[in-house]
Amino acid sequence: MNHKKRSLYPAYLTLPSLLIFGVFFAVPVIASFVLSFSDWNLNRFDTPKINGFANFVYLFTDKYFILSLNNTVVFALAVVILKTGFGFLGALLLVKKFPLRNIMRTIFVLPSVLSMVIIGILFISIFRMDGMINHMLRFIGLESLTIDWLGNRKTALYIAILADVWRWSGFCMAVFVAGMQGISQDYYEAARIDGANWFQVLKKVTIPLLVPAFSVNITFNLIGGLKVFEQVFVVTKGGPGYASQVLGTYLFTMFSRGLLGRSTAMGLVLFVLVLAVSQTVQYFINKAEVDY
Repeated sequence: MNHKKRSLYPAYLTLPSLLIFGVFFAVPVIASFVLSFSDWNLNRFDTPKINGFANFVYLFTDKYFILSLNNTVVFALAVVILKTGFGFLGALLLVKKFPLRNIMRTIFVLPSVLSMVIIGILFISIFRMDGMINHMLRFIGLESLTIDWLGNRKTALYIAILADVWRWSGFCMAVFVAGMQGISQDYYEAARIDGANWFQVLKKVTIPLLVPAFSVNITFNLIGGLKVFEQVFVVTKGGPGYASQVLGTYLFTMFSRGLLGRSTAMGLVLFVLVLAVSQTVQYFINKAEVDY
């Protein structure tokens, strides 16, 4: 029987998938790693030369790269906290049975299926100088508070953060709802018999049993936040100036200028950052799961 199984599924059937993986993943990764240590650019496209760590030295002395790195960390931390928090609160409200519950869930999840371009156009129309927010402020007599939200260095990045939070909070909520529905009611009944109030049940039963759902949301939101590109590019384009640049948009800027070696070096830095942070967070989350 074992011999028949081996003959039905010979090893060479894996060759097409291995070929695809090698051509479209392994080779580009290896090539980008090598080219990040070169002076590859459009002027010397065919004859790049290895320049050691020169690209990395330049990046970590470039004030715009440092600004982009700081903005990326701020973006990632903000979206992790806000999307996870709003998703959890939404799940607490919508996990209970009440009329129109399914419609409300659909409304909350709907933004996650929209294109970022559509969401970008929506937020630009809301926060531009003659947009809805400023019209509302003028209507209630707070005209002195009207500013160019997208053209202000202090607010532009936060508008992009708000757009991402609005888009994905419903998806986080769906993950939490699925986790809550998987919790046995026996735990809640036992807690009520012991005299636990709502907050104690939330702290001692719901949250500990939702650690896997928290793990999924935090990990995906953190990785997505560090790899952010389209949210910032569509809403602010990294502006005004370089105020809202993140690593993804600054990498795109470098690549557009033809600085190919420098941009691949930045991509390698981003890869290492995402890998290190995600693995660290996953370690602590797994430890929390074991403790509970």
